[in-house]
Amino acid sequence: MGRGREVNFRALWRMALPIVVGGALLAAACGDGAEDVRETPDPERPEATAAQTQASPVATPAETATEPPPVENPAPEFPPGLTWFNVSEPLSFARLRGKMVLLDFWTQGCINCQHIIPDLERLEREFPDSLVVIGVHTGKYSEEQEDAAVAEAIARYDRRHPVVNDPDYVVWRQWGVRAWPTVVLIDPRGSVVGGASGELVYERFQPVIQQVHDEFSARGLIDTTPIPLALEATVASTFLSFPSEVLVDEAGGRIFIADAGHHRIVLTDLDGRVMTAFGAGEPGFADGSASEARFRDPQGLELSPDGRTLWVADTRNHAVRAIDLETGETATIAGTGRRAYELPGGDPLSSDLASPWDIHHHEGLLYIANAGTHQIWVLDLVNDHLSVFAGTGRENVDDGHRLKVATLAQPSGLAGDATHLYWVDAESSSVRRVPFAGEGEVETLIGTHLFEWGDADGPAGTAQIQHPQGLATGDGVVFLADTYNHKVRALSLADFSVTTVAGSGERDWSDATGADAAFEEPNALSLAGGKLYLADTGNHALRIIDPASGAVRTLALTNLAAANPRLPEDGIVRVQLPTQVVAPGVTTLRITISSPENFHLNAAAPSRLELASSSDRVVQLSETELTWSTDDESFTIPIPIELHEGEAEITGTGVVYFCRTGKEAICLIQQVQLVVPVRVSATATAGEVVVEYLLPDVRTTYGGS
Repeated sequence: MGRGREVNFRALWRMALPIVVGGALLAAACGDGAEDVRETPDPERPEATAAQTQASPVATPAETATEPPPVENPAPEFPPGLTWFNVSEPLSFARLRGKMVLLDFWTQGCINCQHIIPDLERLEREFPDSLVVIGVHTGKYSEEQEDAAVAEAIARYDRRHPVVNDPDYVVWRQWGVRAWPTVVLIDPRGSVVGGASGELVYERFQPVIQQVHDEFSARGLIDTTPIPLALEATVASTFLSFPSEVLVDEAGGRIFIADAGHHRIVLTDLDGRVMTAFGAGEPGFADGSASEARFRDPQGLELSPDGRTLWVADTRNHAVRAIDLETGETATIAGTGRRAYELPGGDPLSSDLASPWDIHHHEGLLYIANAGTHQIWVLDLVNDHLSVFAGTGRENVDDGHRLKVATLAQPSGLAGDATHLYWVDAESSSVRRVPFAGEGEVETLIGTHLFEWGDADGPAGTAQIQHPQGLATGDGVVFLADTYNHKVRALSLADFSVTTVAGSGERDWSDATGADAAFEEPNALSLAGGKLYLADTGNHALRIIDPASGAVRTLALTNLAAANPRLPEDGIVRVQLPTQVVAPGVTTLRITISSPENFHLNAAAPSRLELASSSDRVVQLSETELTWSTDDESFTIPIPIELHEGEAEITGTGVVYFCRTGKEAICLIQQVQLVVPVRVSATATAGEVVVEYLLPDVRTTYGGS
């Protein structure tokens, strides 16, 4: 290979990663998705030097592995003192020599940051041994900057690469970043190649990464040794995982729950008794029966007037689905599974959507909060036609003609009364509305700017909320799930004043009244029978609120076995127990499962263990399938066994259900595999094989202390 190859590479990265101008990363991206880029509001933040951000071509073929090329534009090292996730110790570019590194500057509430996750995962799959993705979480909102919030976001979006929390914008300033998301590529020398803001990350970066890989691999400068990841251990899963929506059908005696983390819809009665679930419990995009259909992070729900159809905003599939509640069949009625970059073409099944977050039905029309394009679209169910209802597509908080002037900012929850459609714009911390009829004007009731938020009751001109994601209307009031303030608020339509219904403002769990109650990132509301039903997303639970008194209680779910989630295999906790030396003969395998302090086992669903012996000649089991249901703190079951001299392993694999005492709605699911080595010797004195397992204490993970 000659110098011509290097020239072609320079042209390639300049075309694909065109963000380096005057030594700073551009806030306005080039190419598709540029309209979705977010800018930070502070013009005084220092930008990076040209040496830090000027793109650097790969070395010429004449340079060898024994004489590595000089680092012309070294990546600035991560500053000390930051919190790292998914690794046992902080990373540095010095330690990452030999690896291509892709920095992803993101903030958890940004819809565009969420959109590029599949692109990053695809690149990780294509370059598993040579590319390291590092997420730099630079939170827009103060609440997003907390370590606990970052840890929860990592779990919610299943980020399995290193993430560093950058709450004070230190790393952000080092790189001169001005927009979320921004992605930057560093070559195996630690030299900056280039970067880009906005979406379409795979299309922009894959050719460049491939070129860098090929050039450095040819000279033996790629290190394929895996970096030492330390992913957060999944010790237990809640029965609900990040529930994102609740819809109460009072007339039908039903509650529908968008169980986003388990990619399914759960159906219970009004007392919380689980009846069934729709969806296989694994992410995917497939129509079919209740057990065959697959969803991906569903967020919004709406019930047809006749109660026979449940519509689902299937957010990560960029689609709207319809569940026939009589047959259990799921069908797609809008969307292709692809993220929209163009306006709808009329035909709903050939038009792409962009992260539909919620849906609302009014007089034969299904309104869709199309968060990814900062618009509200509408599906005419009678004429099977999809069109834009409100929003120009530009992200902002401009009022005016709903199609020609009004700008939206990541519309999330939708609700309506007889005349108006209401919604919350999460990224401008605002409440908006527009008349259903005609082409009226969008009106902002709370909120002023993309970068103004807070936590304040009072008149509409001074009241502030923070990244709300859900709302419900009734009796002249708009109730708000004020997500990042961890509160439920009430907006009076008489004078547009705001009051707090319940919530301390702290990320916590407490069944109490008013400000003594606590939530964690409440996401959606449903009003029925004079009560508010809340999807308390971060607490993985449903709460019921009396809006008059502010009293809060948790809905305890029962009959959980009717909708067991399909738990991922990588969530199994494998426990290697000490070797036991026992005498031969007929004896007992005594298994005791105990809950941690302030927890108890859960009779709402049968726990189970499947037993196996690695050698029937040494350990012969009389039973291999164990099930039990109890609310006691521990459970012991004796199993007759026959032992002969030799060595073997007894393995117990299964699922154990347990609950927080006094807060029974925290229903946890522990996947476990117990491995017990057994040595049978004629000289041993012990008779029984005793297996004791104490479930992990998860109080700091679920529901506070």
